[in-house]
Amino acid sequence: MLTKREMLVLKEIIRHYNESGQPVGSKTIMGSLPMKVSSATIRNDMAALESAGLIEKTHSSSGRVPSDTGYRYYLDHLLQPTMVDSDDLNMIQTIFRQKFYQGDELVAQSAKILSELTHYTAITLGPEVGVMHLEGFQLMPLGNRRVLALLITTSGQVVNKTFVIPDTVTGEQLEAVMRVINDQLVGKPIATVMNQLDSHLIPLISQYIHSPDFFLDVVHGILSEASADRFHISGKMNILDYAHMDDVNQLKSLYHLIDTDDQLAALLGLNDPDDDTKPPTEHGVTVRLGHEFPNQLLANMSLIRATYHAGEYGDGMIAILGPSSMPYSRVIGLLDLFRDELARRIADYYRDHG
Repeated sequence: MLTKREMLVLKEIIRHYNESGQPVGSKTIMGSLPMKVSSATIRNDMAALESAGLIEKTHSSSGRVPSDTGYRYYLDHLLQPTMVDSDDLNMIQTIFRQKFYQGDELVAQSAKILSELTHYTAITLGPEVGVMHLEGFQLMPLGNRRVLALLITTSGQVVNKTFVIPDTVTGEQLEAVMRVINDQLVGKPIATVMNQLDSHLIPLISQYIHSPDFFLDVVHGILSEASADRFHISGKMNILDYAHMDDVNQLKSLYHLIDTDDQLAALLGLNDPDDDTKPPTEHGVTVRLGHEFPNQLLANMSLIRATYHAGEYGDGMIAILGPSSMPYSRVIGLLDLFRDELARRIADYYRDHG
């Protein structure tokens, strides 16, 4: 159990180290504590923190740096998010006041804003697919028996796929099938569309196309793409500033990790609802330190993530990937405000376009 002064010392070591990137000595701490103490007293406190494994000595300096355990203690017990400054707040509100033509565009722009504000890598994910409804389905002939299938959702998302129809299928038959899908499924959630397509639309479609498997495969592929998690990433190049990797192959592997949906979903904990991430629960924001990930590529990084709730329109996620030494108070304060603003804007968008 740390004393109050030891907690203050740890907090100041982390603050100074995160700001400067340099090991922190007792004289630096002595000048920033709210009470008067001697340098010897601070050294004793630092020795206690080192014995507890919360800070460690570097080879090149007599100063100390936070350990992984020290960061975790700080995040769980000492962190206080800072208020978002007026410049950042004005930037957020100004950009959100723009007119967006797709809900997905709003989520994508959010990643760009967060990356610009933090200079780290930002990841955003829109509300759950469960609230997305089918707005329309179109089939457009391209010639040489090639057809373009278009699926439009209420979020403004458009998914398309080109396919070739068999010689036995006519354009009139495809038009009849298109009318069946629009008559029966428009306005329904995408998940319902997928279920009903197989459960009771096959007999209707079979009235026009006697062997509709090829067509059903196309529609299933489009629906699967529409219902997949849609990640938006901004600031990938910022990784070069904090990855501290000299090995080009390691950098390539790291870029591949955040560019691959399955790996990114695992990184964000979307595949495992029981993941062991330890959040500072009083702030409602989850912080996972690099050493807590099984992937060694992330050893010197941290992932901060927050969910947002857009009312009846579902939940989404925003996240920041940066160095372990990032200014957590500022970034968490920023995410806390940002998710509230994003949730409000998304709810307004879907309400206006519903």
